[in-house]
Amino acid sequence: MALIQLTRRLTNNTNLIRTTLAKKGTFSTLIDRVKPSTIVTTLNLDLPPPPTPKANYGLTSRVGSTLYISGHLPMDNQGNLMVGRIGEGDVGEEEGYEAARLCGMNILSTLENEYGLDAIERCVKLFGIINSSPTFTSQHICMNGCSDLMIKTFGPKNGYHARSAIGTGALPMGMMVEVEGIFKIKEEYLTELSSLREV
Repeated sequence: MALIQLTRRLTNNTNLIRTTLAKKGTFSTLIDRVKPSTIVTTLNLDLPPPPTPKANYGLTSRVGSTLYISGHLPMDNQGNLMVGRIGEGDVGEEEGYEAARLCGMNILSTLENEYGLDAIERCVKLFGIINSSPTFTSQHICMNGCSDLMIKTFGPKNGYHARSAIGTGALPMGMMVEVEGIFKIKEEYLTELSSLREV
C-alpha cells in the first residue's frame, strides 16, 4: 500500500503544479520539449524486448496520424508474464499497478520498435482490462501504473490522456492486466512513414 499512497501523493502534487503553472505555459512547455527517447534514457527505463502478437492480429494499425495499439501484456524483460486475479489472496492494488506499468513498458517498446518514440506526438487514450474478483473495485488505481508511465515519458501535456478501466473475470493466458492505446503521430513523421501499413 505504501507504493500506492506515494503514487497518489505524487499525482496530486503533479496536478497542483500543472494547474498553477499551466497559465504561464512554463511547466508543460519545458517538459514537453524533451524528447521521449531522452526521458526514457534519463529515467533508466529498461524497455523489454518488442513483443509479438499472440494470435491473428497486428500490434499496431495506423489510419493517417492516428495509431491504434493492440492490447499489450504485463511481461517483464525476461519474458515472464504477470498472471493472477487481483482481489484474491495476496494479490492487490500494488500488483495490479505493477502489471499495468509493465503493459505500458511493452507498449513503449512496440512504439520504439515500429515507429520510434520521438515520432509520437501524444498519448490520446488508454483502455485497461483488469483481471479481478467481483468484489475488487480499484481497477482505476491499478491502471495508474500505465498512465503514470505515459505522463512521465511524453510529458504532462502530451502524456495526459483519456482513459477507461474495467474489471473482468478472466483474461487470455491468465494475465493480470491488458492495456491497449491510441496515440497520435507527429505530422512531420508521416512522410517518412508513408511506406508503413495503413488500413
